[in-house]
Amino acid sequence: MRATRPFTLALAGATLFFAAACSSGEAGDSAAVDEAEMAAEPVTSSASTQGQELACFVRGDAEGRPSPLEEVEFALSGDAALLCYGAPSARDREVMGALVPFDSPWRMGANEATALHLSFPATIGGVAVEPGSYSLYAMPGESEWMIHVNQNAERWGIPVNDDVMAADVGTFTVPAASTESMAETLTYSFEPHEEGMGHIVMEWENTRIEIPVHHSGAM
Repeated sequence: MRATRPFTLALAGATLFFAAACSSGEAGDSAAVDEAEMAAEPVTSSASTQGQELACFVRGDAEGRPSPLEEVEFALSGDAALLCYGAPSARDREVMGALVPFDSPWRMGANEATALHLSFPATIGGVAVEPGSYSLYAMPGESEWMIHVNQNAERWGIPVNDDVMAADVGTFTVPAASTESMAETLTYSFEPHEEGMGHIVMEWENTRIEIPVHHSGAM
């Protein structure tokens, strides 16, 4: 069964259309669940970042996903961006160093690859990118994370193998800080700074990282 849930967002004078269809599966769930999701018929988006219509790529049924699809919409210098990710919860499990192992690639969410859709040229952690869609994955460490920017955004989030890594645009490192309180569910947000500049902020369990995103026109 295929389902979509459209909605519109008025952002920086433009109206964005998002179509999303959800499936079950979560970071730390069994390989069988992920294999079943990967076999599901993909729901691809025909939206264009050039036309400022941004959408999440998703697979499978719209209901019953343990780690729901979440979106963060933001704008830099009046141009639109969209971050898509699956949001797992700790549920009494140790997360960093256990559910999310250190020194191993992690999709930075659940289900599909965590994806950043940009309608403008930008730098992500200093990595220059053109308008388009990019996936993000990480190599977490206790005090520092390496973030990979990847050209292939329309894919299941695992495995992060040699074929996936071959599509990397670039990498950068960010420090791992502590949250003020326990974050039960993986959450991303956007914090603007100067004109055309800001950080994507990830918080889960007791860990916080910030990913700089700058509009190329603001540099």
